[in-house]
Amino acid sequence: MELLGLAVRTLCDVRAKKTVDSVFLCSQTSDNQFSVLAAAQQLVHDELARRILIVHSDPKSGYPGGAAWQKELLSMGIPQDIISGVDLRQTTSLNTLIEATGMISHARRNRYTDMYIVASPLQQLRAFMTAVTVAIRHYPDLRLYSYHGHPLAWMDTVVHSQGTTKGRRKDLIKGELERIKTYQQKGDLATTSAVLNYLDKRDGST
Repeated sequence: MELLGLAVRTLCDVRAKKTVDSVFLCSQTSDNQFSVLAAAQQLVHDELARRILIVHSDPKSGYPGGAAWQKELLSMGIPQDIISGVDLRQTTSLNTLIEATGMISHARRNRYTDMYIVASPLQQLRAFMTAVTVAIRHYPDLRLYSYHGHPLAWMDTVVHSQGTTKGRRKDLIKGELERIKTYQQKGDLATTSAVLNYLDKRDGST
């Protein structure tokens, strides 16, 4: 029940009370990328975020690559000067923890205070929990907000999770929940209580 409560808060998160420093787009496969790109376009259009932060790397782990995403964002009317990259070119593969670690390091170096985290809806809970986990450990003053990507057809069969998992979006939710349990047991992911406490502290300080 605790995880269900966190899922509701993550997928129905409040908006920051000011324009945030950046929105971070978690890498997606080509099948799911429109979800987060469209969300970024909306955030910028509504003046909720100053810049867009994407993974800067060659195509890997199902991700089309930073250059491809920048091209997509430009075609959607996003100015080039507000698109930045988390440099992960040297990693052999991408996963949610690697991306979150790079993103938090980037945020700390640039002294960001507030950010939105965007992933496709089926991945949003785990992606946001991972970002919060790294923030708690390395940059606890950073206020992270959840903003899920635009919903896509749940019955479509897509490639997901580092380009190695395939199935209908609705069926892939189960795998996401199983990963949360596995990564919490390994210690890679904070406990559900810790993430809820982070949100309580964040909301109590705004």
